[in-house]
Amino acid sequence: MVKVNENYLKLPGSYLFSTIAKKVAAFTEANPDKEVIRLGIGDVTQPLTPTILEAMHKAVDEMGKAETFHGYAPDLGYAFLREAIAKTDYQKRGCKVEADEIFVSDGAKSDSGNIQEIFDLSCRIAVTDPVYPVYVDSNAMAGRCGDYDQKQEKWTNVIYMPATAENGFVPEFPKETPDLIYLCLPNNPTGTTLTKTQLQTWVDYAAKVGAVILYDGAYEAYISEEDVPHSIYECEGARECAIELKSFSKNAGFTGVRLGYAVVPKDLKVNGTPLHSLWARRHGTKFNGAPYIIQRAGEAVYTDAGQQEIRGLVSYYMENARVIREGLTSLGFEVYGGVNAPYIWLKTPNNLTSWEFFDDLLSRANVVGTPGSGFGPAGEGYFRLTAFGTHENTAKALERIKENYK
Repeated sequence: MVKVNENYLKLPGSYLFSTIAKKVAAFTEANPDKEVIRLGIGDVTQPLTPTILEAMHKAVDEMGKAETFHGYAPDLGYAFLREAIAKTDYQKRGCKVEADEIFVSDGAKSDSGNIQEIFDLSCRIAVTDPVYPVYVDSNAMAGRCGDYDQKQEKWTNVIYMPATAENGFVPEFPKETPDLIYLCLPNNPTGTTLTKTQLQTWVDYAAKVGAVILYDGAYEAYISEEDVPHSIYECEGARECAIELKSFSKNAGFTGVRLGYAVVPKDLKVNGTPLHSLWARRHGTKFNGAPYIIQRAGEAVYTDAGQQEIRGLVSYYMENARVIREGLTSLGFEVYGGVNAPYIWLKTPNNLTSWEFFDDLLSRANVVGTPGSGFGPAGEGYFRLTAFGTHENTAKALERIKENYK
């Protein structure tokens, strides 16, 4: 008799952003005359830059000729891209990461959801709270999270590490010992981050308890402060206890073309077993590689012109972050983030719940954001706005908010 994976049945409702999409669709259907501005989902709005487009066009032409055609990509990704990543993202910063420790993928979201497969189901996870939903949901689908407590809105076998205004968004070491620790820095959704000294304490903690850190650095390009690390491998000992996941989506605008990578150091072992070889086996078995055209586009990101262009993209979005942060602050909102990340994390006004404020903001200002409770129990009473809109829509959204929340 066929049976379904009952772990899926334990998942609470639909995925956060699916719920938002349904609410917005219902509102627009009922109010066709209203223009809705979306500052909820972290999707980019600016087009790919000229250097990247030129590389893609050239690669497309190559695919049309027998002598330059490319089929399946190498398991780890093409050497030209992995070498560019190793040199620019790591070696120039003094991090010991080699090209053959880099696994090219179709995005950090895929890697975030898939990386848990190389660990035993008995491994207990710890997540900062609030947190990007994929970390918890993917482990729940695998059966690692226990049952979902509807009343407390949390999983029974997940260790939650609150990161709130009360502790300066710096989570404390958990009282229970985890096996896997998810860190997203700069953080999605709070937009906050840790200094190098603070991150080093987490590396030291993981080494002490024998845990593995799964480090999501998707927003690294937005770091502006000097004492904030761009990679966990800037910390001593991280090669022995951490896997790093990175993305081209938010720095180079690849949300529509998909590209990312994972770093699994050869020094990282669990009970004597190298995790590099396990991930290589999984990667080669279940993934046929990012397209050649897209990997050539990724290579172009690391040229001098490409680096200059993506800095321009980052500056564009961070200007939006400044506008949102300063606009909300002027209205008396309690605001965080927007300095080292393109997200603004705000306390909901008048003791509204996260979803109550979502509905209020949508109905009054016709602006869409993301309820903080969707990122975990400690996100209740908070709300996320993204800086990934256009300048025009961001300014218009802030004007509407000012008109309705004076």
